[in-house]
Amino acid sequence: MLHTLFQPNYKLIINPKLKYTHLTINEQGELVVKASSNNRYQIEQLLFKKKEWIEKAQKRFMQKKGKLPSFESTKNKLYYLGKSYPIEMIYIPPSNTTNRVSFEYIPQKGFTITYNEFNTTEFLNQIEKFYKYKAKEIITPLVHEQAKVMSLYPTAINFRKTKRQWGSCSAKNRLSFNTGLIKLPLDVIQYVIIHELTHIKHKHHQKAFWQEVEHYSPNYKELEQQLKDYLT
Repeated sequence: MLHTLFQPNYKLIINPKLKYTHLTINEQGELVVKASSNNRYQIEQLLFKKKEWIEKAQKRFMQKKGKLPSFESTKNKLYYLGKSYPIEMIYIPPSNTTNRVSFEYIPQKGFTITYNEFNTTEFLNQIEKFYKYKAKEIITPLVHEQAKVMSLYPTAINFRKTKRQWGSCSAKNRLSFNTGLIKLPLDVIQYVIIHELTHIKHKHHQKAFWQEVEHYSPNYKELEQQLKDYLT
């Protein structure tokens, strides 16, 4: 059994094909254990052995910016273009003329969610729709402008929600950007655009790639560090 002072909650995923047990922190901040079987003794022994790593990983998660609200309290916030804004929740009694959920951004002030049925899943869906719409609206013209500056032109520009990458460039020079990118400051977004456009010319992360990036983004190392402060 684990030491009584260290008994972390965890989500168990069983995969008989696994040779080793893996520990990760998911995008909700939960400790996830992937193991070949539900051997509680072995799992808890591993958790105790990895106690320091677990505590540090969970602390890093709590310090990350850009987390989606849980709606478990009245102090919900949302990141947009590098700033954190409050979400005002407005309840309206059900009627035949009102939408079940209405999501609105008031520039420089914050967000409002008007609802007549409390539904966390629907609230998050509305947020993701907002992020995707704004990502397309704001990032697309920035890509076209920077492409002209660099003389590197993508064959397509796509937006989708991803868990790991902020952006990617395919072998056919299609650029894909994480819709969550819109949570970041504009200068960091611009760096990601430069990074992915550079992959049209250099399909690697070797010296020539970084030299090209630095030419258009001299402080890229600082901006790269800022990326690590945010959750995708």
